[in-house]
Amino acid sequence: MRILLVEDDAYLAEALTEALADQRYVVDQATDGEMAWEQIRTLEYDLILLDVMLPKLDGINLCHRLRSSGYSVPILMVTARDMSNEKVIGLDAGADDYMVKPIDLPELLARIRSLLRRGSSSSSPILEWGNLHLDPATYEVSYDHQSLHLTPKEYSILELLLRNGRRILSRGTIIEHIWSLENPPEEDTVKAHIKSLRQKLRAAKAPDDLVETVHGVGYRLKTLS
Repeated sequence: MRILLVEDDAYLAEALTEALADQRYVVDQATDGEMAWEQIRTLEYDLILLDVMLPKLDGINLCHRLRSSGYSVPILMVTARDMSNEKVIGLDAGADDYMVKPIDLPELLARIRSLLRRGSSSSSPILEWGNLHLDPATYEVSYDHQSLHLTPKEYSILELLLRNGRRILSRGTIIEHIWSLENPPEEDTVKAHIKSLRQKLRAAKAPDDLVETVHGVGYRLKTLS
């Protein structure tokens, strides 16, 4: 899941980015409303965490612009002022939820999970491919009832592959979905994570080619028998 954090307080932005990354979200940052607008036009986000008071284009007007342009991405708005009329303005502008600073982190994470569930309510919560099972709610992965202990990046790559099935994903596409804009790796890093993921799948008695390489193109899951 990819989140855009729009916050001009550098200290708070870094703290929130670290907390969200610990929950296996990919987080991009924007420090003003116009910067956020350009990033939203370039990349697809699963949720926007939006401060109200921003340079260039404030959160209320950015929210208005997004909704009037047809963007339905969930928006969680954050403000330093606990004023009921401002909350009403934010919700009327199209925000899905609203929080007041100082942010209570467990509550923020719970609200994010709620909004993401709401946005994907039509899809099955458990991702399956034959005997391979991945539960996005608990981050548990198993093959034929044997648990797999994956690193955060291995887990994210496997989840991306499961959500795309037989669609071929290039290394560049995997990087775009799993790493932040500020810290993209070399493509060989993806190759190393795929190799480690395959080793763990093989140890659980999965087929050697469960994650297929399409040479010169990318990766996909093997066709089910």
